[in-house]
Amino acid sequence: MSTHSPTSIPDQKKVGMVSLGCPKALVDSERILTALRADGYSMSADYAGADVVLVNTCGFLDSAKEESLEAIGEAIAENGRVIVTGCMGEEAEAIRARFPQVLAVTGAQQYEAVVDAVRAAAPPSQGPFVDLVPQVYADDGGIKLTPRHYSYLKISEGCNHSCAFCIIPQLRGRLASRRIDAVLREAEKLVAAGTRELLVISQDTSAYGVDIRHEERMWHGHPVRAHMTDLARELGQLRTPEGASPWVRLHYVYPYPHVDAVIPLMAEGLLTPYLDIPFQHASPKVLRAMKRPANEARVLERIRAWRAIAPDLTIRSSFVVGFPGETEDDFRYLLDWLEEAQLDRVGGFRFEPVDGAAANALPDPVPETVKEERYARLMEVTERISAAKLAAKVGRVLPVIVDEVGEPDADGDIGATARSQADAPEIDGQVFLRNVSADLRPGDFANVLVEDADAHDLFGAPVH
Repeated sequence: MSTHSPTSIPDQKKVGMVSLGCPKALVDSERILTALRADGYSMSADYAGADVVLVNTCGFLDSAKEESLEAIGEAIAENGRVIVTGCMGEEAEAIRARFPQVLAVTGAQQYEAVVDAVRAAAPPSQGPFVDLVPQVYADDGGIKLTPRHYSYLKISEGCNHSCAFCIIPQLRGRLASRRIDAVLREAEKLVAAGTRELLVISQDTSAYGVDIRHEERMWHGHPVRAHMTDLARELGQLRTPEGASPWVRLHYVYPYPHVDAVIPLMAEGLLTPYLDIPFQHASPKVLRAMKRPANEARVLERIRAWRAIAPDLTIRSSFVVGFPGETEDDFRYLLDWLEEAQLDRVGGFRFEPVDGAAANALPDPVPETVKEERYARLMEVTERISAAKLAAKVGRVLPVIVDEVGEPDADGDIGATARSQADAPEIDGQVFLRNVSADLRPGDFANVLVEDADAHDLFGAPVH
């Protein structure tokens, strides 16, 4: 009989995470947690079970900063051991002034600094067996904070633009594109692991590869450039283990001329017919004041050409009202432009001064009451356009991806929540289904007969 006593592996230290802000910040959170998991940490779903809590902050607007500060305060009250990272981490003094007890503050994308801070606050209880676990990196399919069936694919960091209302370049630096083969390898692994929808994100997807001169890399035996069109074409070749084409959705696309080249890929079914384009305004005067990289010239003409090639193309955008110097004429110009453009999905924002933004120094600020009135008018116009566009889909059969499946009701009917190709998760509408089969699962594709619509969502049933 052996006289050796059994070797026990130490309990893993646990890390909690609060992730705020945009999908790009969510990807940062996934990478941080992946690195910590490889270091021997496990994840805690609540404050009570965590040895340390990470708060990944947003610092884009003052309202977002306040939300971040509230989250830090809640984490301190509930746990006490808090590390702050993310965009607001650039304002370490302000954070420490309000919460001197925070253990560490790091900026956006400072993954190593975050991991070092966690190690210092809660040293990993690694043993000789844990040390043998190979390192896991995000490119190889790390921890996901989204549902299994969709994933954000971040292709670059930073931005080269100097928009007057934005401080993203100050927070995240200038454009830094990832290698094309690394991006495609991550996408391939995500799809192999169950992702059915890839959401391509960055600060400026159209500028991908500019900083590295669109360098070529070999991918599956042929060269590909670090360029949006090459990336889109290669992503369109991916297949799920079942042989289906995953949906590939492009976000943060500035309307540079080469965007025209991806529309035929949508018509061929290689890309989801969806473009998220941050127009921000339409008035030439306001666009100049915003220092936007593109103005409205020829945009309407190009939108018409895109829709002629891909009739089901959905265009989502966001617009700022109440920018300094915006007159009633400027705002009416925007409304008239929207009536002609007939964008499918529109978000509106009231202009908010942000510390460090050039727009703060501009003359003729718009009164808050006027901002509110213009915002309400913007939403009224865009809601009417959306309602008409969705009503036109009633009677059609559309492909959807299932997000959630409910329990049978008293009559045995099972409902589900899905999205059409016109709907990105969490920001667009949904498709509410009735009478779905009992074997339907999140991530499944289905064809749905649209039976009804409102201003934002569709209603229907699967075509069996």
